[in-house]
Amino acid sequence: MQYSPSRPVRREFLVFGSPAVTQREIDAVTEVMRSCWIGTGPRVAAFEEQFRRYTGARHALALNSCTAALHLSMLAAGVGPGDEVITTPMTFCATVNAILHTGATPVFVDVDPATQNIDVSQIETAVTGRTRAILPVHFAGRPCDMDAITRIAARRKLLVIEDAAHAIEAAYHGRKIGTIGDMTCFSFYVTKNLFTGEGGMVTCADDATAARIKTYGLHGMTKDAWARYSDEGFRHYQVVLPGYKYNMMDIQAAMGLVQMPDIEKNLERRKQIWRAYDDAFRELPLSTPAPEEPDTVHARHLYTVLLSLPDLKCTRDAFMDALTRENIGSGVHYVSVHLHPYYRERFGFAPDRFPRAADISQRTLSLPLSPKLGDGDVEDVIHAVTNVADCFAK
Repeated sequence: MQYSPSRPVRREFLVFGSPAVTQREIDAVTEVMRSCWIGTGPRVAAFEEQFRRYTGARHALALNSCTAALHLSMLAAGVGPGDEVITTPMTFCATVNAILHTGATPVFVDVDPATQNIDVSQIETAVTGRTRAILPVHFAGRPCDMDAITRIAARRKLLVIEDAAHAIEAAYHGRKIGTIGDMTCFSFYVTKNLFTGEGGMVTCADDATAARIKTYGLHGMTKDAWARYSDEGFRHYQVVLPGYKYNMMDIQAAMGLVQMPDIEKNLERRKQIWRAYDDAFRELPLSTPAPEEPDTVHARHLYTVLLSLPDLKCTRDAFMDALTRENIGSGVHYVSVHLHPYYRERFGFAPDRFPRAADISQRTLSLPLSPKLGDGDVEDVIHAVTNVADCFAK
């Protein structure tokens, strides 16, 4: 069945995940260019300090991506060949790739079908004598059950390294995400709630771990460029380990700095949009996200719905194609990692190995959610989803 609206709900295409770039970001980047200090410098240091204060963490270390943050967190903790790291298959491939880059082996645990976070009831059965860490992913901005995870980790003497790429604003039982696990990794990719184009951050409490991450992140050197070439005079450096080129630049940090004061205001706008979607989609053949758990803060990075395929005359992909014809962009978060060819072939995963993640993979759909959206944009999304659902309803 071909979906062909007589006239799309909007004239201009609404791009999914388009960043809310303002004149402030443009001016901040221009100022960096004029300063001629483009690489890692004073703005990175200032961004780290602002982010540290926001989360309440002891240390915040800026890097060029959340992937780098995950990789270095594991390396700094000594995760390597022969080790296993327990995580979820319902995540972006970067989570798993970072484990593989250390030489360790990812061990998947299926998800809770309501929250789409890792099912904590299955974690302990996945622990072996080779397990070194649990890597929970706060999917869509919803905090995982960190009480249960940290209890298992303490009992089994495991590290907890959190993937908080979606969860800058999130909190769990009165504690900000970023202050619970041994290390927490954040993303500032262009689609994220706070964006620097590319960029990431690690928070942690341990001084030695923070020092190792900082050193690993810039070639294994004991001094970064700002320390070597500032107006305090040249300082010699030493290479103490074979590190990586994972540092953040001042150009990136400048964008983050101007957005930090608006984090909570932008969250409130996303909450408004979220409520409008919840109200509008209540009677449609789809499931909206589960409510926020008590005593938590959901960062509301992604608004994901699950299509009720038995009640529709279309696949998820056909539903998305129809939204495109209405000039509404959408996304898929995610196709479960175990279904992708590389991981399926390397580890021999059958499609039904993680049935909940596989089911979500076939039915999930993410709708535009950004403080950039005006009320008219939100109404267009609602109208388009409703039109498509009505057209394909059995």
